[in-house]
Amino acid sequence: MRIDLKELEFGYDRENPVLKDISYVFDKPEFICIMGPNGVGKSTLIHCINKILKPTGGAVLINDKDVSEMKLKELAANMGYVPNATEDSFPLTVVDTIMVGLQNDYKFGTSDEDLRKVYDVLEMMSIEHLAMRNFDELSAGQHQKVMLARGLVRSPEVVLLDEPTSNLDIKHQIEVTKVLSKLPAEKGMMIIMISHDINITAKYADRIILMHDGNIFAVGTAEEVLTKENLRTVYGVDADIVIHNGRPHVILNDTISSDKEL
Repeated sequence: MRIDLKELEFGYDRENPVLKDISYVFDKPEFICIMGPNGVGKSTLIHCINKILKPTGGAVLINDKDVSEMKLKELAANMGYVPNATEDSFPLTVVDTIMVGLQNDYKFGTSDEDLRKVYDVLEMMSIEHLAMRNFDELSAGQHQKVMLARGLVRSPEVVLLDEPTSNLDIKHQIEVTKVLSKLPAEKGMMIIMISHDINITAKYADRIILMHDGNIFAVGTAEEVLTKENLRTVYGVDADIVIHNGRPHVILNDTISSDKEL
């Protein structure tokens, strides 16, 4: 699948645009992490791609077709989405909750193949033990892993993830990110994930998109993007960068200005 962002803009009013003239092409299976401080437009960018928000300028093209002309069913057939967190609480088992992710075709009944897909993704996320638990009885972290499983169960060509590890402890953040990083090679999937954890991203991402002031500031490998100069400009922090096992590791020293947030 190819996703073209063409001079993409979005704003709730003309004076304060959230996204400004963004042009970029996603065209191959990769684990891509979008980073940047709060308020730079990371989630807005994801929401313009999957039609939650309508761009106020430019266009998003999916395989050369404007996303504004696509029905949600058509978009969902090949694109998964996992939000930052869900307030949903329903008395379905985890198996049934994930099964909802397979219902885009509006078919009746559940096949053995459907159950195989569900249990495969349960195993992938290491939550087989939760299979028959009710979703509304789970912890916030367990909720998030189930929602990740639901977003992946169809093995869509593209998966958009809005800070999917935000409710997980550090161990599970690493485990989940490691699983996601393997999907491009193993499943041919394009994983586009918003992340705030610099060092986990540096360790696993194939490509990083660093956003600043509503636009793309830098794109490339972790070593190319996570430089002292870029971190100083975008985050307002002073940092040392060391290379460990071929990947950069960021050691934060001090903030430079109070108007930047990690």
